[in-house]
Amino acid sequence: MYGLSRMYYEMPDGTIKQVNPFTGTEVWTVPGRGKKPITNRPPATATKIERREPENYCNFCRSSYLNVPPEKARLVAKDGRYEILSNIETREYLNSVAEFRRVPNLFEIVTMDYWRLNHGYKLSVKNQQWKDRILSSTEGRDHVRRVIELKMRLSGKTEQEISTLSDKDIADHADAFFAGGHELVIGRRHYRDGAEYSSDLCSSGCLTAQEHFEYLRFTIAAMNDIYANNRYVRYVSVFQNWLAPAGASFDHLHKQLVAIDEWGASVETEVELARKNPNIYNEFVVNFAAYSNLVFAENDYAVALADIGHRYPTLAVYSKAANLRPWELTGEELWGFSCLVHACHAAMGNQIACNEEWYYAPRDALVKMPLHVLIKWRTNNPAGFEGGTKIYINPISPPDLRDMIVPRLYELRDHGHIGGLKIAEECPCEPNSLRYYLAKS
Repeated sequence: MYGLSRMYYEMPDGTIKQVNPFTGTEVWTVPGRGKKPITNRPPATATKIERREPENYCNFCRSSYLNVPPEKARLVAKDGRYEILSNIETREYLNSVAEFRRVPNLFEIVTMDYWRLNHGYKLSVKNQQWKDRILSSTEGRDHVRRVIELKMRLSGKTEQEISTLSDKDIADHADAFFAGGHELVIGRRHYRDGAEYSSDLCSSGCLTAQEHFEYLRFTIAAMNDIYANNRYVRYVSVFQNWLAPAGASFDHLHKQLVAIDEWGASVETEVELARKNPNIYNEFVVNFAAYSNLVFAENDYAVALADIGHRYPTLAVYSKAANLRPWELTGEELWGFSCLVHACHAAMGNQIACNEEWYYAPRDALVKMPLHVLIKWRTNNPAGFEGGTKIYINPISPPDLRDMIVPRLYELRDHGHIGGLKIAEECPCEPNSLRYYLAKS
């Protein structure tokens, strides 16, 4: 663990050296390196689009409901309220418009076979009944077969191999659709409202504040269901890849949830550091950011800052709540947290590729750590220097990142697109504002 004086300092020539307090990653920002400004103007490569309703620009669009595995749930807007519909029949897909859909990932990172062969995992009674119900209908059976055949083609299987699939083969392959632990939460819109160009994609920041809150709440409901249906899951990793440079297969808004049977190296490291210093998130994150003028937005429930020691320019949002895990937050706490995450995405615009990563206290951990999200801009590529020295060159310093975001936040707030936050000098930046240490467990 580095002391505060070693974590972040500026050399006489203007080089800023940073060390991340949790990972030990060393990062330099060297004067004169290129920066990419925030812009919402169509790039030169953008083309005019033909608006189609329902949208049919990719396999995640509304007209392609049957191009992905059976929905586990969908969120619909009804009479000004949002309602979750679970395990609906295939024939009912077109009876409502899904604001967000929860579907299995066709290509799992941690597969059904992983859980079955390593843990003896099998479908719960509820999921087995749902699977039987879907496969007992002609529409459901045809849908499942088509998706499995598509997966086999994409995996390089021949048409002869695909044609020999029996009904039992289909039923066996389908287990991953009804009980797997890698899922997607897919947004309704491919393009934002009023889109004219191919670059006018609907990112998290293009949602309304209410839509973004429902997006997070729906994702958290999916986390709870994954835990409830697989007792071997120790952690559900939640992340969002936006645009191809960040690893997205489709330029269509979606989050991913991956169940794993361990915490993962990043969370294990944070848990160990928090065990040694229970106030580490206050001392080395928000207090430090406040003293260094890196906090750029805040409300009663969360704080947003330009984080240090990352390979990529990184925005961080920390929950102030004493409740530790996403599903433990009250409605007001989640709303405040969502407002700041949404504001970050809105301020950066929809043309910056980024990864949104969630961190929270594992449910089987006694150590306390606050819910936080890191939004990493994929605007630079590590090269030979970084590989040989493990010193990473980040072209945008934390102060520069803050200065890019703040004017956009004022503009967006003036236009009513974001709300529920204080900006820059308005932020109270009270010491030890994260109250996670007050949690009961």
